[in-house]
Amino acid sequence: MQIDIVIADDHTLLLQGLAQALDSLPDLRVVATAADGQELIETLDRVTPDVILVDIEMPRLTGIAALRKLEGAPPAIIVTMHTDEDQRHKAEAAGAAGFLSKAAPLPDLAAAIRAVAAGETLLDPDELEAILDQHRQPILDEGAAALTAREREVLKLLASGVSGTEDLADRLFISQKTVKNHLASIYEKLAITDRAQAAVEAIRLGLHRD
Repeated sequence: MQIDIVIADDHTLLLQGLAQALDSLPDLRVVATAADGQELIETLDRVTPDVILVDIEMPRLTGIAALRKLEGAPPAIIVTMHTDEDQRHKAEAAGAAGFLSKAAPLPDLAAAIRAVAAGETLLDPDELEAILDQHRQPILDEGAAALTAREREVLKLLASGVSGTEDLADRLFISQKTVKNHLASIYEKLAITDRAQAAVEAIRLGLHRD
């Protein structure tokens, strides 16, 4: 299932980077962005996403104020630098389904989006990690789905910083030639060209948490 997302944030570079990062995941798609709460309301008049991501501090209309004005809107996750309990309670009162720090890694944000789209609520910090764990593994695209168990192990090691051929061979108890064969297969399946890109793909696909 593909999840359509609208993001509202007044920091242009962060907004563009976040949209690009989420679009890189096979099951997520950013269908629109907004620079403030008022633009978010206007955007939702013409676009119907599955989940909205909303910053708190924005010009014209804050994220929380925008949520209060929206009726029948898709589930919203407040994504903010202001993660104190007072803001969390305000987000909950405004109808938010989730509350997450902007410092959260991409796999956690993606898992939160999947969880909220599935009807989960992410407002209790004590329950957050357990719920995210259920949604961290993304739907794999065709190339990633074709990875063998051993290739997934290679990717996991690359994501953890083990990148030398000899080191990979030692960790997996295989020959260096076999490591190179696995890497060549990974590159072909994921349409990439080097180990740095492979490490990024491992993180993108959540394989580093396997």
